[in-house]
Amino acid sequence: MWRIHATKFFIMFEQLLALLQNQNARFRVIPHPPEGKSELVAQIRGTLPGQGAKAMLCKNREGADQLYLAVLSGDRKLDFKKLAQAVQIRKATLASPEEAMQATSCVIGAIPPFSFSPRITLVVDPDLVEQYDEIAFNAGRLDHSMVLNAQDYVRIAQPLISPLCA
Repeated sequence: MWRIHATKFFIMFEQLLALLQNQNARFRVIPHPPEGKSELVAQIRGTLPGQGAKAMLCKNREGADQLYLAVLSGDRKLDFKKLAQAVQIRKATLASPEEAMQATSCVIGAIPPFSFSPRITLVVDPDLVEQYDEIAFNAGRLDHSMVLNAQDYVRIAQPLISPLCA
């Protein structure tokens, strides 16, 4: 079972790497020990906690099929009402870890701030890409991060940009 999941993680990492290289993005890859705490990962990366792109997979609480990947600074909290307003639904809630794994092929904490599925709408808080020249994120794996130019991120990911933070 682990090998199947590990293969999915490597596929996401390779997909991100190919996308960023093909789009001439300014980025770097940082291998590191798996770490669950944002502050410690930021230290390892040499970035500020706020540069961390926290990607949270959400869904419509009323059960529609569309998912929403809310991306915000790692040191901020998601306001579900603001997300719901941005994507024009009544109520948003977190997807379960199982739903997130199925939709993204990534475990919680390794979901990158990109959508590779028409079922997942990408929504980014403007503070993340306006306050920092670079954003940092786990790249489909808990043991590899990418640090990416914020302007390149917006150009490549083409997210809906809307305030999301509490």
